[in-house]
Amino acid sequence: MSRLELGFWSFPVLLGLIFIRAPIGLAMLLCGFGGWYFAMNGNPIPLLAKLKSETYTTFSNYSLTIIPMFLLMGQFATLSGMSTALFKAAESFLGHRKGGVAMAAVGACAGFGAICGSSLATAATMSRVALPELKRYGYSGGFSTATLAAGGTLGILIPPSVILVIYAIITEQNIAKLFLAAFIPGILAALGYVITISIYVRLFPKSAGTRPPVPMAERWKALATTWPVLVIFGLVVGGIYAGWFTPTEGAAIGAAGTGLVALVGGNLSWWVLGEALIGTAKTTAMIFFIVLGAAFYNGFLALSGVPQTLADFVLNQGYSPFFVLSVILLFYLIFGCVMDSLSMILLTVPIFFPVISAMDFGMSPEHVAIWFGILVLIVVEVGLITPPVGMNLFIINAMDRETPMTQTYKAVMFFVGSDIARVILLVMFPAITLFLIPA
Repeated sequence: MSRLELGFWSFPVLLGLIFIRAPIGLAMLLCGFGGWYFAMNGNPIPLLAKLKSETYTTFSNYSLTIIPMFLLMGQFATLSGMSTALFKAAESFLGHRKGGVAMAAVGACAGFGAICGSSLATAATMSRVALPELKRYGYSGGFSTATLAAGGTLGILIPPSVILVIYAIITEQNIAKLFLAAFIPGILAALGYVITISIYVRLFPKSAGTRPPVPMAERWKALATTWPVLVIFGLVVGGIYAGWFTPTEGAAIGAAGTGLVALVGGNLSWWVLGEALIGTAKTTAMIFFIVLGAAFYNGFLALSGVPQTLADFVLNQGYSPFFVLSVILLFYLIFGCVMDSLSMILLTVPIFFPVISAMDFGMSPEHVAIWFGILVLIVVEVGLITPPVGMNLFIINAMDRETPMTQTYKAVMFFVGSDIARVILLVMFPAITLFLIPA
């Protein structure tokens, strides 16, 4: 069997391992290990040498150090009470409107995502804060859980984002420019969810109750408590883009800033600090193991020639670049229903990125890479709330056992529709994504 054939046969083997619930990092590592072994005709020496060199090369990448820093920043943000302050401020301004408490939850998720970088953490944290309030004011269970699941996806879209960092490392792009490119699509996502809520409560009036307006003085007082979020977000993202410090330094400053807020607020004891560090270490280890498995498997795919063969095949068919892009995004949308976002990025970007890079979209290669990265991030984000295996849906459902999952599924499809409309808009008008990126 040729190396190219080995590469193509590795895909069904990998999917089989995933479907029998093997950890994705282990599945990719085993497929890469087996592929290298057979490609070298059963000689273990090159394989062991590759295992040693790949491990060192992968983890000596300085850019990876940004990941534990952003994760620690998210841990401190959760502990410091910022999520509660954000929700109370948004609720004081929007809560009296029809569907206003749900809109406030989306706004708070957007604000929290700006200092967290993780969708799962955003969904879990905001659910603890917002679910009791939504139930208190008569919001239906399915609508409440769907709103929080969708709002949680803003955690990886609004910078800083761990997934964007991974994409930048894989495709060798500028992290600061990717963060900047994600800003407007992130705002559009939040606005789209607010519009979706407005439509939903008009179609189903009994799904949302009302609450009395809050006096203006109390609104401004609640808004004033959110200043740490604005300062940290502005310092981290603004400082990175202004060139005051590198992305890794910015992540460290953000982690220190959120830790200081938690300490001043009296929420950071030695025990809590230990829990935050252990939680960060566990999540980092999980991500790094997946990164190693993906690096080893993608190294084998490069050896087999699958990415280049696929790119040449697509080019020779004469397909329109936008047709190819649409097919790839549809693939992400479908497989996002059964795979988590990080695994999807690590597994597929090394295969699809050469195909997209070879296409002529009428833009510079850097702009194509940034635009494609934001589109992939959004479509992968949709997978977090798409039945049957949307991770955010399960997290929210675990916090609200009284609401049947079927009710959440029905309500969340309105938010999925908003996401798909946004993807179409960004595909048709790339300038929306690239507006802030210098030519």
